Amino acid sequence: MNIGVDAAALGMANAVVAVTNDVNAGYWNPAGLMQLEDQQISLMHASYFANIAQYDYLAYASTIDDRSAWGISIIRFGVDDILNTTELIDSQGNIDYNRISLFSAADYGFTFSYARKLPVPGFQYGVNTKIIRRIIGKFANSWGFGFDAGIQFEKNNWQFGLMLRDITTTYNIWNIDEKEYQKIANAIPGENQELPESTEITLPKAQLGIAKKFIIRYDYSILAAANINMRFAKTNDIISTDIVSVDPALGLEFGYTNLVFIRAGAGNFQKMQQLDSTEKIGFQPNIGVGFKYKGIQIDYALTDLGNQSAALYSNIFSVKVDIGLFRR
Repeated sequence: MNIGVDAAALGMANAVVAVTNDVNAGYWNPAGLMQLEDQQISLMHASYFANIAQYDYLAYASTIDDRSAWGISIIRFGVDDILNTTELIDSQGNIDYNRISLFSAADYGFTFSYARKLPVPGFQYGVNTKIIRRIIGKFANSWGFGFDAGIQFEKNNWQFGLMLRDITTTYNIWNIDEKEYQKIANAIPGENQELPESTEITLPKAQLGIAKKFIIRYDYSILAAANINMRFAKTNDIISTDIVSVDPALGLEFGYTNLVFIRAGAGNFQKMQQLDSTEKIGFQPNIGVGFKYKGIQIDYALTDLGNQSAALYSNIFSVKVDIGLFRR
């Protein structure tokens, strides 16, 4: 649930909390669903870690009336066809490759979103209810629940947004198959002797965003956006304390006649310790392009998972469709 969705947003380093205004706002800031004019669907696919992991996303959103909107989405991140060799050796000590089976390890996120305009002009808010499902073959599985809340405000063509993720903390309760666990408990003597913790907690996070779109000679536009991402724990972020850690994200989008888009961004600024014990700042660069025509928008992003040096790059594709345009 932390990676992000929509190639357009990922191409801008996720700096879209203030400006998100379509079906994908259910993830970035549900308040942005109030900018919908009718109904939209969105799909995204990405391959991570040299195609080992697959990341997929599907979302739908619609207006309810002129003051409210709703949306629903599902995210799956999984590694499939993992070899299960726990029964490779039979009871007589013989290796039997026919005893190898396959399993998947996958995380699912189901999100239900609702947005509404506030009586104060320019303000709108949104909330998410999240259901988390995690499965590791037949070894273990879990259910989790959480909530997000967001708000957006626009004044003098400046856009502001605040997104609070996992505001009550998100709990995942694991159910571990003890029979399957015992098959691997003694694989390495002295290790894995006790069952893992059955409770997993995701701490709250906050994202503060600001954005402005500049129109140049009618046909050209530049969207500049920035996020301040805050985690309430000590991390390797460039600003890190015992109470909160902060890292920025910056994004730019150049548009031509609302038809062609070129995007770039930088985020995930981290302090990285070198072999000589010195520190340097690493960051995650992103670039992307998009094309929009008659209610169909296709976007592509290239992202670096780690920093600007030797990490693996991922290709991300997404499609967004304005359903309302095809009913007219």
